Amino acid sequence: MSGRADVKGTVAAGFEEVREEFAAVLAEEPHSPGAQLSVHLHGRPVVDLWEEDGATTGDTLTGVFSITKGASHLVVALLVQEGVLELDREVAHYWPEFAAEGKGGVTLRELLSHQAGVIGVEGGFTMAELADDRLLAERLAPQKPYWEPGTAYGYHGMVIGALTGEVVRRATGRSIQELFEERIRAPYGLDLHLGLPEELEARYLEVRPAEPTPEQLAAFRAERPDGPGALMAVAFNYNSTPPTDLTAFANTRAVRALGQASAGGVGNARGAAGMYAAMIGELDGRGPLLTPATIAEFSRLHTPGTDVVVGMPDHFGLGFELPGLVYPSLGADAFGHAGATGSLALADPRSGVAYGYVRRRFAFPPGGGAVENHRLLAAVIRAAGNS
Repeated sequence: MSGRADVKGTVAAGFEEVREEFAAVLAEEPHSPGAQLSVHLHGRPVVDLWEEDGATTGDTLTGVFSITKGASHLVVALLVQEGVLELDREVAHYWPEFAAEGKGGVTLRELLSHQAGVIGVEGGFTMAELADDRLLAERLAPQKPYWEPGTAYGYHGMVIGALTGEVVRRATGRSIQELFEERIRAPYGLDLHLGLPEELEARYLEVRPAEPTPEQLAAFRAERPDGPGALMAVAFNYNSTPPTDLTAFANTRAVRALGQASAGGVGNARGAAGMYAAMIGELDGRGPLLTPATIAEFSRLHTPGTDVVVGMPDHFGLGFELPGLVYPSLGADAFGHAGATGSLALADPRSGVAYGYVRRRFAFPPGGGAVENHRLLAAVIRAAGNS
């Protein structure tokens, strides 16, 4: 144990246990995670905490990786809700070039639930391509799927936002980034950006790699002696030369400036929690962005079985992960997305909780929400139930 458990910020009455649990999590980390935790209950902020590590504050911005997917697919959900996009319409209806190599029958529903099989390209992408959704879409349109679409599902980790984003652009003439800024981020004043303005760079603190102990590393290698599988290498662009370093990806200014819609978002826990609070309830005097019917459709399990890329079971709704299948304290209709450092953002309509947990340092082992989210979420839901 590090013995480091300094916490800054505030909690509402009844949420003291959450502060204690957050401090306990920090005390057990061998290296500073640069963590922030924010929670809304029925649109009211009840937790706003951060680690006192000499650098991180509640205002700090950092790379949020796949929390970005929740922002991007909120835009898609709104367009579906308004009738601009149709879930069971073929992607090629909006984007004709996508029909190449047998993809003409892929629907938007299948694409959003990671069933299209277009997880990357042979030889991978350059960093310049990986940063730019338009370049990714151009490379992916003629790509042959890595499995027959609709017969399996696998995490399109670095490209799903470019794929769905191109559908949005063809249907509306606007990018996901533009629509998120105009309809969601700016009206609500959220510290979550798909395209970080130059003037906010001073608030950005770099993502840091994990520092596992020798024992942790040995145990991890023993569980995965052959390293990532072939499909995972494609999906995470490890098949490029050199293989993509996710830490370097987030810390590249071009990625932050363009707001790559799969993993290039920049924000903090306040921004992540605020976005999900706006989806399910009143925030800043505004009604919920999503109707109950839209939430029910996007939070419904669309992918029973095992993800062929990352090996997780029962993983996706539409564009969002289904955290209620991982965290027992949540309702079955909870929806959100984890980020690569171990961060997690979600909404739990049953309890009225919107949750944002952001780390600057990668957790170990990598993949999905860091293990401490189990403890933090359980404490949050207990406190919410007693409020």
